[in-house]
Amino acid sequence: IGRQMDSIKEAYDIESGTIEVLTNPIQIFNRVTRGVYNDIKLIALRSPEKLEDMEYIKELNTEIKNKYSFITVKKNGEYIYSGDEEKLSKVSNSLPDFGVYGSNVDGGIYIGGKNPFLVKSQDFYFSDGGEGTILVITDLNVLVPQVKSIVIQAIISFLIILSLTAFVLILWIYRSILRPLNVLRIATNQIREGDLDYKVVSYSEDEIAELCNDFEKMRIRLKNLIEAQLKYEEDIKELISNISHDLKTPLTAIKGYAEGLSDGVADTKEKQEKYLRTISAKANDMSVLVDELSYYAKIDSDTVPYSFKGISLHEYFNDCIEDLKLDTEIKNTEIILNNYVDSSVYVVADAEQLKRVIHNIIANSVKYLDKEKGLIQIRIGDIGEYVQLEIEDNGSGIGKDELPFIFERFYRADASRNSKKGGSGLGLAIAKKVIEDHSGQIWAESEPGKGTTIIFTLKKIK
Repeated sequence: IGRQMDSIKEAYDIESGTIEVLTNPIQIFNRVTRGVYNDIKLIALRSPEKLEDMEYIKELNTEIKNKYSFITVKKNGEYIYSGDEEKLSKVSNSLPDFGVYGSNVDGGIYIGGKNPFLVKSQDFYFSDGGEGTILVITDLNVLVPQVKSIVIQAIISFLIILSLTAFVLILWIYRSILRPLNVLRIATNQIREGDLDYKVVSYSEDEIAELCNDFEKMRIRLKNLIEAQLKYEEDIKELISNISHDLKTPLTAIKGYAEGLSDGVADTKEKQEKYLRTISAKANDMSVLVDELSYYAKIDSDTVPYSFKGISLHEYFNDCIEDLKLDTEIKNTEIILNNYVDSSVYVVADAEQLKRVIHNIIANSVKYLDKEKGLIQIRIGDIGEYVQLEIEDNGSGIGKDELPFIFERFYRADASRNSKKGGSGLGLAIAKKVIEDHSGQIWAESEPGKGTTIIFTLKKIK
């Protein structure tokens, strides 16, 4: 289109844009001969005698031939000159007579039909007083197809641009709206079917992408909640199973000894006292088991209230060891405390809960001692922002395969749960939970045949 407009401008010496060609083509045709017509108009009004000079008129006619136009001059109703007789014969019956449209028609008269023409006329008087009319006639048979071609190409270009715009718009709508919405639809269907592993991926950074991201967060949250609920239900089943198993042994023993007493099997005072002591011991084991189960249930559900305060390590552990020595000495076990921290060091802890941790660890160590004389060493060291406590025994030790599981509830390193060692299997699990609630860490190191070391950290008060 641009090249055709440039060629028209150059050929016909006009200044016009493509939009004007589309909206007002007659005005374009008018501009083709506007310059020549204005010159002729001045001549007719100022020097009409020149229009009787045929040579002069021929020169004017030659100037506009390349614009598919010619000049015709009438005097007193008779044609005295025509630049193209053949074309004049096609349009002569439609040409205006003198004075019909006033003095002139410089805007042009469009004569349609099979042979369209644009006619500009100027009335004037010759030197002898005769009525004269000079006409500039433009053959539109050549110009109209060129303009039609521009119009057609403009329409085609418009349709192409419109199609491309529509394609880009549809593509944008699909990528930014339809595709994310389809992903959300699929995700909701998957969730409805119970599949929470379908990820919602956003492909943009607009509001719909934010919706997709929020939906993905909701999916992850929902998945975690359901997994936590399933784990909780599984833990409840495991807890009931373990409780049933651990209560069965002392209950069976109590039942057996009670029946022995009832049936008269214990026929001496010594046997009766032994049976009663056994029943009392098994009942005490059951009481301890129930207490630990109850405490673990509370601490696992975060319903145990902590009373954190600053504790002096020197005073606290000196008192704690004195309380434990009586029980350990009965079982021929010595406790040695090595405190390497400054006396001014305080840690943040709940004194009662920390004492339970130490008691559980030492009780577990004493339970699995296999030496004639047991030894438990407690070492306290400063490691920067934390204090590290190590409780080492000289017991049987724990194998590498079993070491990662000793802090799990109800776990025992014995091959069978029917262990002669007794206990609930919750001591170290409780210790781990309490230390973690103190913002510390707890782990174990062990060597079979040599012993086990339980290590945990507590945060210092700055």
